Amino acid sequence: MRIVRLEVCDVRFPTSRDLDGSDAMNPDPDYSSAYVILHTDGALKGYGSTFTIGRGNNVVCAAVMAHEHLVVGLTLEEFMASPGQVWRRLNGDSQLRWIGPDKGAVHIAMAAIVNALWDLYARFEGVPVWKLVSCLTPEAFVACVDFRYITDAITPEEALALLRAAEPAKVARIKELEEKGYPAYTTSAGWLGYPDDKIRRLCREAVAEGWNHIKVKVGRDRADDIRRLALIREEIGWDRKLMVDANQVWEVPEAIAWMTELAPFKPWWIEEPTSPDDILGHATIARAMEPLGIGVATGEHGMNRILFKQLLQARAISFCQVDSCRLGGLNENLAVLLMAAKFGVPVCPHAGGVGLCEFVQHISMIDFTSVSGSWEGRVCEFVDHLHEHFTDPCEIRSARYLAPQRPGFSTEMVPVSVEKFQFPNGSVWAS
Repeated sequence: MRIVRLEVCDVRFPTSRDLDGSDAMNPDPDYSSAYVILHTDGALKGYGSTFTIGRGNNVVCAAVMAHEHLVVGLTLEEFMASPGQVWRRLNGDSQLRWIGPDKGAVHIAMAAIVNALWDLYARFEGVPVWKLVSCLTPEAFVACVDFRYITDAITPEEALALLRAAEPAKVARIKELEEKGYPAYTTSAGWLGYPDDKIRRLCREAVAEGWNHIKVKVGRDRADDIRRLALIREEIGWDRKLMVDANQVWEVPEAIAWMTELAPFKPWWIEEPTSPDDILGHATIARAMEPLGIGVATGEHGMNRILFKQLLQARAISFCQVDSCRLGGLNENLAVLLMAAKFGVPVCPHAGGVGLCEFVQHISMIDFTSVSGSWEGRVCEFVDHLHEHFTDPCEIRSARYLAPQRPGFSTEMVPVSVEKFQFPNGSVWAS
């Protein structure tokens, strides 16, 4: 089965109108997708995407098409035989690498293609991606990963030993996952632009629906954060875990001072307290948060496995937040899962944007079945919007992701939605 055409669509949703997704750094996002379709010479297609928040999505779409010479002509059998080698070839074009490398628009564009390849592979096998990867042998799993630049943190031999140790109980964990689902947390009540009455209503709804982990945005105004967290604790009580997310707005000393004032509300973690590239800054904040019982979480903007390696080596994070599209697709996420398991740091993926919940449920489930073998301290983010635009939307029951059963990566979009929200000529934008 050969790929004969690479298609990309600039799909944007006007979420800024209701301030959905608003935070201290990004006050008016329009959740968007560079949506990739791999056309083959057979009946199957592969669907993938990467996430942006509006302007610039066209740049990522152009970067997707810059990979066309590496994708068109590739056979599914080549990818199935060696996903790691194909990943390195996609990531290794010397002229494209020059405008990365391993970061920026070119890298997240590649992620959309890589994820579409995995979707095609899983559709061919007739299984969801999480189960496809879960059923790989340890040797085949290791062959998916490019260990370049990370062997000082984990070698292929160490990864193989880790996976082999998890192997005996894998079948039982797959069964447990299909019966119970994977634990999730919600951010739907916590957007920074929401008025108090809406926050109270959404908090009450979250409690009624059984959510035990709730995340809110902070960082715009310290006094207002104190007031809002008091309001939220009043609604959700003190038995549930409350997480806060600053979306990169603070200097390192400012983050420490601000979080010291928020500590009485017992946040479980502070997410993205400073620049996502500042490993030593995160480490400094982490040391200051330890006496307060607050963990540091980051990774939403972690652009490659090398940055995650350093965060783990520096003990700068208590929670590892991989992103399905910021990293170079599923292969690079698998590399980070292995490193996080070696360093004993739980993986709690970032989600919420267009298709991210659909993607990351698979990543968390692979971590549980094949890598960490545990969901202790692990929750996968869920945001309750835009799922109606997907043919196989994620399902939540009792605050848990239900294990997907349909073949693929769960990210095929409804054709009518693509047509309606395509920028700039879809009906939503043309008017």
